[in-house]
Amino acid sequence: MKKIWPFSFYFLYYAAASGIFPYAALYYKGLQLSGAQIGLLLGLSPLITLIGAPLFTGLADATRRHKLVISLTLAGVILWALVMPLIHSFPLLLLLVSLYALVSAPIMSLADSATMSMLGEERAMYGRIRLGGTLGWGLMAYFTSLFVEQHGRVAIFWICAAGMTLTLLAGQGLTFGPIEKRTPFWKGISRLLVNPRWILFLALTFVAGVGIATINSFQFVYMAEIGASNSQMGLSLTLSTLSELPAMFFGHRLLKRFGAQGLLILGTAAIGLRLLLYSTFNYPVAILILQVLHGLTFPLVWIAGVTYADENSPAGLSSTAQGLFGAALFGFGAGLGSFFGGLLVEALTGRGLYLVMGLFVTLGLAIFTILRKTLPGQDATVSA
Repeated sequence: MKKIWPFSFYFLYYAAASGIFPYAALYYKGLQLSGAQIGLLLGLSPLITLIGAPLFTGLADATRRHKLVISLTLAGVILWALVMPLIHSFPLLLLLVSLYALVSAPIMSLADSATMSMLGEERAMYGRIRLGGTLGWGLMAYFTSLFVEQHGRVAIFWICAAGMTLTLLAGQGLTFGPIEKRTPFWKGISRLLVNPRWILFLALTFVAGVGIATINSFQFVYMAEIGASNSQMGLSLTLSTLSELPAMFFGHRLLKRFGAQGLLILGTAAIGLRLLLYSTFNYPVAILILQVLHGLTFPLVWIAGVTYADENSPAGLSSTAQGLFGAALFGFGAGLGSFFGGLLVEALTGRGLYLVMGLFVTLGLAIFTILRKTLPGQDATVSA
């Protein structure tokens, strides 16, 4: 029974978000915003996550009010989804998107921390629980595209509000285990941020975040550019989601084979390859076929990052460690990826954007590999 609540939480959360992230750039474009404005809206939001994720997860760890924090942040997302369709001016959109980024930042980090706690000795099975999110996204993505075709892109916010309300209810079943030994908050943070292996881990997470944001934020813009229909866009999401299933289901075996950091390297390499292939094959059918590579990108990076953060966090600061991972991936990495992506797609078109970002991710991985060899010893838990 303890596995049903986190599984349901992931399922409902990602079902609710299945329209927001893929259609955001197209929605803003429909409001006649410029490429720079779209890039700022997409890029600023994740950068605020850089502050919001560690802030709220740290607050939850310090007060031991994890369920209250996750409930209030979900309520904030619901309110945002109800207000967004009423706003059309760029300054107000910028304000609302910033507030959304702040309140939504800690949700997944707190959910991951609760899931790891609820799994106990079965933590290696995290991928199978997180599979709920994959199924929620995949099952809803295609129906979202049909709903958007009928009611317009504003419908993504209606779906989000309804889905997040159900997510809030499911979140009441999450539990955060008691901590017998706790590291003082600031002492734990300082130990993390001066640990060279942690810094290198966060740096590669940032590189992966840039690549993932480029794919997620501009895939539909690129597909529209090469003549794809709305149904093909929805189908591309369904195919990419289906490709996640094997990785999530067999995540424990992948972790045993490669380790958390090795899995992160593999996922980042696949991101670079996927971007370069997107730039090479610029027609809708090819993009649909290439969606199979998604199974080697986001799910591997996410399983690796959540596991590494859990294994190498100070006692009592698991949520904070997850928040730092989330901030590097969906904050700093996604923020810069989305912002510069908006500028590049306007200057170079989608094909040029994917070529430049593919080269960036590949170069970043090469630098990481070199620096990793200079560090002695093995990864070790950051102790008190």
